[in-house]
Amino acid sequence: MSLTIEQMFIGQIARSKRVFTEEDVRLCSELTLDFSPIYQENGFGSVYSKPIIPGLLTEGLVHHTISRKLPGSPCILLQKELVFYHPLHIGDEVIAELEVIDINQSRNWVTLKVTCYNQSGTEVVKGQAVILMLADHGS
Repeated sequence: MSLTIEQMFIGQIARSKRVFTEEDVRLCSELTLDFSPIYQENGFGSVYSKPIIPGLLTEGLVHHTISRKLPGSPCILLQKELVFYHPLHIGDEVIAELEVIDINQSRNWVTLKVTCYNQSGTEVVKGQAVILMLADHGS
């Protein structure tokens, strides 16, 4: 799907889901140089029952949903505000849901409500993102 700003509407929703693996965490750590023990077996202490995945991976799923589904056309991320309410662990399924909540055609800006859930339906991340639609690149 590749949408122009004119094809988008308030209430429009897109979702993506993914299960992150130990390999995903390893690659993320290598790219970001974030080798926190909280992401590794036996490094999380008594805070969590098992290692958590870096928030950056969940954010990546949000970016994937923007670039592939809503709008699925070239755009630039202008602003992103996310709050992480619950941890995600290796092997958890995460669903990123984006909903169009505002369209500013004069600026080519679209505001998206961001909600991520785990496989139990628990909200793990909430926030919003503002994207700049590149007007010349619609379908």
